[in-house]
Amino acid sequence: MTAKTTKSDAEWQGQLSDLAYQVTRKGATERAFSHDNFPKSKGSFACVCCGADLFDADHKFESGSGWPSFYQPVSAGAVGEQADNKLFMRRTEVHCAACDAHLGHVFDDGPKPTGLRYCINGVALNFKEKT
Repeated sequence: MTAKTTKSDAEWQGQLSDLAYQVTRKGATERAFSHDNFPKSKGSFACVCCGADLFDADHKFESGSGWPSFYQPVSAGAVGEQADNKLFMRRTEVHCAACDAHLGHVFDDGPKPTGLRYCINGVALNFKEKT
């Protein structure tokens, strides 16, 4: 197991854009359809905070939700989950296992083979093209 990446709030604020900080460190949600410019090429999506690989581009699909959606993470231990009962809803929050950055939520209305939809804030991800 890799050691957790930990930084102070001031360090995270210095590293991230205001929106990325609010989403990843404070649990905010970006506006729907604000990140529709992700490449369609081979590669992976990494945590904007720590650079850990989270999702493979081959597992991305168009959900129509307005947020990047994936049917599975890059590996079983890449993301963590916890109950989120805010906003009078019962949801499952998804966070980066390496640095605890809030990424989005996972729902059980996704495509085969998993039936899951990892609905992720685009500002929480960086694309790394496979060369």
